[in-house]
Amino acid sequence: MASKILKATTNLTGMAVSKDPHYALKLLYGKILRDLKKIPATATYRKYTEDIINTRLGHVESEANIARLERKINCGQIEEVIVQAENELMCVRRMAMNNVWEPLASQAPPNQWKWPIA
Repeated sequence: MASKILKATTNLTGMAVSKDPHYALKLLYGKILRDLKKIPATATYRKYTEDIINTRLGHVESEANIARLERKINCGQIEEVIVQAENELMCVRRMAMNNVWEPLASQAPPNQWKWPIA
């Protein structure tokens, strides 16, 4: 399914061209979806993240051309999308580990969520 990589460089310092971005993204998206199942289905983070990841996984599975895939995902070069997926995987694991969906242990200070701070 993977298409030939035509670009020689990403033109981003320190970011090499991915040799098999379809494989990398399928692997990462699968891990993210698996780890999201550890978070309650009622959690907002899980709901929206599952929607985004399932949409992107669908694009990866249906689009062999890298340039068109980049346009469909619309989040930079495919190598940047891979980095984003790696970061999301770390995030979902931290969210699950810290039970972020549970109520606060104590009341939040007044104006904690107010912006800008006066």
